[in-house]
Amino acid sequence: MSAERPALGRGLGALLGSVAPAPAPAEEHGAAAEIPVDRIDPNPDQPRRRFDAAQLEGLTESIRRHGVLQPVVVRRAGERYELLVGERRWRATKLAGRPTIPAVVADVTSRDRLELALVENVQRHDLNPIELALAFQALAEAGHTQEEIGGRVGLERSTVANLMRLLELPRELQEDVESGRLSTGHAKALLQISNPERRRWLRDRIVSGALSVRAAEALAREASGAPGRPRQASASAAQRADPNLAHLVDALREALKTRVRIVGVASRGRIEVDYFGPEELERVVRRILEGR
Repeated sequence: MSAERPALGRGLGALLGSVAPAPAPAEEHGAAAEIPVDRIDPNPDQPRRRFDAAQLEGLTESIRRHGVLQPVVVRRAGERYELLVGERRWRATKLAGRPTIPAVVADVTSRDRLELALVENVQRHDLNPIELALAFQALAEAGHTQEEIGGRVGLERSTVANLMRLLELPRELQEDVESGRLSTGHAKALLQISNPERRRWLRDRIVSGALSVRAAEALAREASGAPGRPRQASASAAQRADPNLAHLVDALREALKTRVRIVGVASRGRIEVDYFGPEELERVVRRILEGR
């Protein structure tokens, strides 16, 4: 593919239009040829990692009845072929028991196969946020800037950056985003919290309570100890004046696994313990009573 190829955001047809078809073997005639499905390998750079089972079964049944109406796109890989576009059709064809699939053979380098697979899925809205983030990361590792990546897929640079930040989440939370249990907005709220246990608590609260993104962001600010609350400032001043109070606060936080503040001084004051929701209150109370 030439350096002057159109940006991916312009369309898959524009991208493939700049790809010269490979010389056709003897058994291939015309724009598309029937290629044995067992001679085709999946694209190792395929950004999609999840294929909806129900949708795949529906496509399989359609292919059983009507065949494959739109060819897949492959490239030569030695004596075999490597899939570039149409993995869902290829998978469904295999499930349908058909021995061959119509395919267009394109002359695409291994360097360009990720971009080709990425644009197809972006235009079909087939990628979840984590799959997009991983694809963008792979392009970044290949030397593309976030601005260049955004230009290729028709997204703002800030959108690319925010999606790539999702990879900072632990794998279990990435799986929640992939499955749809958490939205991108929810995931961004979780990124505000560095404490793993607090982050896990907020995740459970979002899922069980079906929290809005705004509510999740408010809880995230609270759980992360965002500055600016008068009580917090007062407590910090008291603890600075008496190091023993600071030590006591640390011990209580460790024991109760939540935010604790002491407002006042050693001779008089109050202890404030944070909780969010009935389950959290029950857990904190149980911890306190178990220590009696």
